[in-house]
Amino acid sequence: MLESGLLADAMRRALDLALRSPVDDVNPRVGCTLLDPTGRIVAEGWHRGAGTPHAEIDALDRLPAEWRDRAHELTAVVTLEPCNHTGRTGPCAQRLAETGIAAVAYAIADPGPLAGGGSDTLRAAGVEVRGGVLEAEGRALLAPWLARQHGTARSHTPVPEPSQPDRRRPFVTVKWAQTLDGRAAASDGSSRWITGPQARADVHRRRALADAILVGTGTLLADDPALTARAEGGELLVPAAEQPLPVVLGRREIPAEARIRQHPALAARGAAEPLRFDGCDLAGHLAQLSERGIRRLFVEGGPTVASALVAAGLADEVLVYVAPALLGGPKLALGDLGITGMSGILRLEEAEVQHLGDDLLVHAAIARAAGPAAPPGNGAGSGSSTGSGGADSRGAGSREEAQNDG
Repeated sequence: MLESGLLADAMRRALDLALRSPVDDVNPRVGCTLLDPTGRIVAEGWHRGAGTPHAEIDALDRLPAEWRDRAHELTAVVTLEPCNHTGRTGPCAQRLAETGIAAVAYAIADPGPLAGGGSDTLRAAGVEVRGGVLEAEGRALLAPWLARQHGTARSHTPVPEPSQPDRRRPFVTVKWAQTLDGRAAASDGSSRWITGPQARADVHRRRALADAILVGTGTLLADDPALTARAEGGELLVPAAEQPLPVVLGRREIPAEARIRQHPALAARGAAEPLRFDGCDLAGHLAQLSERGIRRLFVEGGPTVASALVAAGLADEVLVYVAPALLGGPKLALGDLGITGMSGILRLEEAEVQHLGDDLLVHAAIARAAGPAAPPGNGAGSGSSTGSGGADSRGAGSREEAQNDG
């Protein structure tokens, strides 16, 4: 098996490829890369929807001629365990084994009672298998599909389907980046870059999974973020129509030259400008977003917006990117939560910690007595919204703090 760093790099590419798969398909979004013995990608593929070749088969079919008789030298890196089931297409595990592939690495195991077990088939054929490569990122990618398989996308983070009658708001992910001492910016307000390129790339992949991305006017005016999901070279990770819809919270005006006004999702949806809410009724605003078909909301702050949602009990999980650095000063990554004593401490559940280069990602659910059910508030009729009233989400189915991109 190739060394872990090469597998992780190949898995990140596979995750990017998986974003090309249909959002609303009954099948999961899956990407695959095939590596030569040096770790170089020689072929790649992704699943294009039910009835079409799975990602592994797509990659095998794209192998250059010089590698078709040398599969025994290759490693397959795939976002989901190769399937073990014959449906509209044959079992991928069997095809990989018959091809003579040397090794297979995957992010998460297939939970399906029929399709699961592909790793056992591969091992029985003498293929070296490793699971759990960038598992957290794989689970984030497949959260809606996993929810349909067994009712929860993560063991501690229920991801609701829109049909749930008691769910009147999106699933809310609050993200921020900080130094080890909890600062999101230097005293002069500068914040680029606190975290490194791997952390920033991870944020963009997670943005691509959201239906909408929310930012406060303070951060908007300070940083002029683009709020798109982009690859390292600047190209869009997903098509314009699948980019997260930009949402702005606050009363201050958006400058005419702000980059968010050029967000590709707006033109794709025929909207004139981003969705806007004044921030007076957070629960009501979230209910309005839910009515527009937005199921997954990615919140990139800044600190005032993040703390308000957490304090109001309207956030379901947090993504905290921590850099091994110190800044000191007053620019805290999270504001006041209204907690005055240890008896009120807000505990996070089953935190997952992942290394991203020199940085750490802490991914955890916010403990709630009743889980992320309907929030308090006056429902969809409360609060005010302005702007692109006709801009709905993509109906299917991340910005770093200022320092991590725009």
